[in-house]
Amino acid sequence: MDALDASKLLDEELYSRQLYVLGSPAMQRIQGARVLVSGLQGLGAEVAKNLVLMGVGSLTLHDPHPTCWSDLAAQFLLSEQDLERSRAEASQELLAQLNRAVQVVVHTGDITEDLLLDFQVVVLTAAKLEEQLKVGTLCHKHGVCFLAADTRGLVGQLFCDFGEDFTVQDPTEAEPLTAAIQHISQGSPGILTLRKGANTHYFRDGDLVTFSGIEGMVELNDCDPRSIHVREDGSLEIGDTTTFSRYLRGGAITEVKRPKTVRHKSLDTALLQPHVVAQSSQEVHHAHCLHQAFCALHKFQHLHGRPPQPWDPVDAETVVGLARDLEPLKRTEEEPLEEPLDEALVRTVALSSAGVLSPMVAMLGAVAAQEVLKWLYFDALDCLPEDGELLPSPEDCALRGSRYDGQIAVFGAGFQEKLRRQHYLLVGAGAIGCELLKVFALVGLGAGNSGGLTVVDMDHIERSNLSRQFLFRSQDVGRPKAEVAAAAARGLNPDLQVIPLTYPLDPTTEHIYGDNFFSRVDGVAAALDSFQARRYVAARCTHYLKPLLEAGTSGTWGSATVFMPHVTEAYRAPASAAASEDAPYPVCTVRYFPSTAEHTLQWARHEFEELFRLSAETINHHQQAHTSLADMDEPQTLTLLKPVLGVLRVRPQNWQDCVAWALGHWKLCFHYGIKQLLRHFPPNKVLEDGTPFWSGPKQCPQPLEFDTNQDTHLLYVLAAANLYAQMHGLPGSQDWTALRELLKLLPQPDPQQMAPIFASNLELASASAEFGPEQQKELNKALEVWSVGPPLKPLMFEKDDDSNFHVDFVVAAASLRCQNYGIPPVNRAQSKRIVGQIIPAIATTTAAVAGLLGLELYKVVSGPRPRSAFRHSYLHLAENYLIRYMPFAPAIQTFHHLKWTSWDRLKVPAGQPERTLESLLAHLQEQHGLRVRILLHGSALLYAAGWSPEKQAQHLPLRVTELVQQLTGQAPAPGQRVLVLELSCEGDDEDTAFPPLHYEL
Repeated sequence: MDALDASKLLDEELYSRQLYVLGSPAMQRIQGARVLVSGLQGLGAEVAKNLVLMGVGSLTLHDPHPTCWSDLAAQFLLSEQDLERSRAEASQELLAQLNRAVQVVVHTGDITEDLLLDFQVVVLTAAKLEEQLKVGTLCHKHGVCFLAADTRGLVGQLFCDFGEDFTVQDPTEAEPLTAAIQHISQGSPGILTLRKGANTHYFRDGDLVTFSGIEGMVELNDCDPRSIHVREDGSLEIGDTTTFSRYLRGGAITEVKRPKTVRHKSLDTALLQPHVVAQSSQEVHHAHCLHQAFCALHKFQHLHGRPPQPWDPVDAETVVGLARDLEPLKRTEEEPLEEPLDEALVRTVALSSAGVLSPMVAMLGAVAAQEVLKWLYFDALDCLPEDGELLPSPEDCALRGSRYDGQIAVFGAGFQEKLRRQHYLLVGAGAIGCELLKVFALVGLGAGNSGGLTVVDMDHIERSNLSRQFLFRSQDVGRPKAEVAAAAARGLNPDLQVIPLTYPLDPTTEHIYGDNFFSRVDGVAAALDSFQARRYVAARCTHYLKPLLEAGTSGTWGSATVFMPHVTEAYRAPASAAASEDAPYPVCTVRYFPSTAEHTLQWARHEFEELFRLSAETINHHQQAHTSLADMDEPQTLTLLKPVLGVLRVRPQNWQDCVAWALGHWKLCFHYGIKQLLRHFPPNKVLEDGTPFWSGPKQCPQPLEFDTNQDTHLLYVLAAANLYAQMHGLPGSQDWTALRELLKLLPQPDPQQMAPIFASNLELASASAEFGPEQQKELNKALEVWSVGPPLKPLMFEKDDDSNFHVDFVVAAASLRCQNYGIPPVNRAQSKRIVGQIIPAIATTTAAVAGLLGLELYKVVSGPRPRSAFRHSYLHLAENYLIRYMPFAPAIQTFHHLKWTSWDRLKVPAGQPERTLESLLAHLQEQHGLRVRILLHGSALLYAAGWSPEKQAQHLPLRVTELVQQLTGQAPAPGQRVLVLELSCEGDDEDTAFPPLHYEL
């Protein structure tokens, strides 16, 4: 099946976020994959869940063993009702419900050589070493991809064998680099200069590139990949261009991804010569010791028929002895490694190895379901107390016939009770939020009578959520995420005390999420997709001194971070990310001087809003209020209405009218508008300092000529005409052939009717000049004509419906704008992602960061821990990259004798009777030596020493709450416990962030 035909089988709405990460070719391969997963304990269930969500062709489950109590601590597909049932059979139906497009079946017999030939990928989890060696050898023999994964308490192991000659098509799974060309010289070598602002530092020597859209030196367009050399000034040598045509303008250079061939060892060879994923020689040694610990655990189980008992020192010493006696690891076939065995590490692994933990299987299950190329060892032994006297005893870890037995085996029953008593707030029930809810339910967070969990999310479920938000089903589309997720979490653990709330957590709801609410919360987990929301939630945690667990993903990148009051620094959004999210591109740049595809997409998105939503709302308002243009807000309203009236001046009556309007608007935007811009800013315009006006990122545009043979030209008219028809309640059309014929019959639009309106700050004709008395009269007349008939339908932009022409219009408009300015365009998928502000996402990354966050939860709940115990984690699954490091300490600030961090505050009780402003100032002077200005949370100024005696006499005798009410018009809310006052010292630097003053009510 060729790619074009196969792509029709892709459910692009369901897999939309995943397609942005993997691309269509990879999705084709995934949909054709036949996978066997053997071992359906917690780790196997995680691998299976991720594969089903990603849309593999078929999944066969194998695990004849009966469900036991310890499975329930990490296997979310099983429940108490499944005890004694086969794990595979009990898991099959729930897995199938995650994605009905995936065939999920159960194999009940043995794993034979003939069976393995039916699969492309085989995954063994929690298997004995003998089984791993047998299956791994057969898979290597027949070219079947083989993975073996296991977790033992707080350590995990993953081995991959994809054969002797495995080709990775895209090692980084990132979009190819593309940059706009400024100039190309003729010579040997030809020198290519990129436009100012291009990411030149991302290109590397030896990268393969190709070219497109070049005018003049057309020999380069769509050429075979060429190798480049990066010069010191950032320009690129691209090979011999001596015989090519002279370069004129435009064009783009695009990276060509280079496939990578990887050779894998079979498991029997790799056991003695492991090639592990690690960032340093110290980590390599640590991983080698973990490798020996796993081998010793397998040897112990082979000898004794059971794993080591939880926290049994005798069994642990036996494991250490077995590890000590193992054959040494080798660098090559003959050369042994000269590394001493870390016996303390092996001992700790053995003591805690009997349990199974939900965060560990979530993390390793995500990595196993993603493409991995080598041995991987992962441990979270930092979750255990550093003080040996606080480690659990064998009695505390004994099995109890409880759903938490797997977790109790590692941390003990006393810690389990701590988890059950916790009250946690989870903000966000999307992809990461669902994974976190699963972890919380399985570990028993808030599952006691005195505990609880609150889930906050104001959004509703969309179909595109189903490929990674595994708590939701197709019948839940349209329902509130928080409510469905809460109910699903209770299904995972009936003991869970979970409350869903659909009010947003933001400044408008502080009367709901106020002092009383946060006084009952022990910690907060944030799974949000905007930095604005993250900053607000983090500020609430800082205000109420609550621990914050925070996670985020973008494609195969992910992060999991923890912020502890007085122990770590407080959360700070990355400056670059926050700035790009909050600050749109300058209007002037977007409208007249775009230099990137993002500029053209923002312009196209604004076009959609102004043409098909705002104009309809304005005309409807005119109809209802019976106002004239003279009564409207000029020139903004007139600027808005003129394009939507376009060449018609009357209400459209049929499809032909809509096409005529769309063609006229095409001419306005991409031909006449550009010509008018060039009349004001000619190509040869020079600034006063002699610099050419059109230089650097400011590229001189060229008007386009409409051509019905150009698909992008036709798509714009088709999309615009259909949207115009929808707005007027008229039938549209999707017939491209008929549209071409109709366009041949239409008269050419009158340029005089389409003079665009420019902003006066560009020294162009102002809106008021464009709309003289005659034009106002004409437009008023047109509005009167439009007032007869039904109201217009404002169109709300919807990015996930590919049949409504919304995305088609934006993509076509942006692409044509790119042609005007010689900007490399982006494809439809990239355009949709950018304009829809879609965060690329896949199930594996979200599961991994949720697992990493769950490990930090153990530390937060266990009690006071030093900063050295906590970890920030960053991972890139596509490149086997995982880094975990200790958070920074909170920065200490000083002023005279005062020292504080962002977690500190000054507390002043209101007293009985309540303090006056004068007594509050006296208290601050007496206790802290501060003479201050006081503001109410950055708004109302309560006091300043520079005030006149009369003003001070008015304010000083008033009670603080009385003064606040007088200045703001609002009394403290019922249940409010403090007023937050901001201080600045007289004569001090205004940038000093003094600790807030909490005036206790």
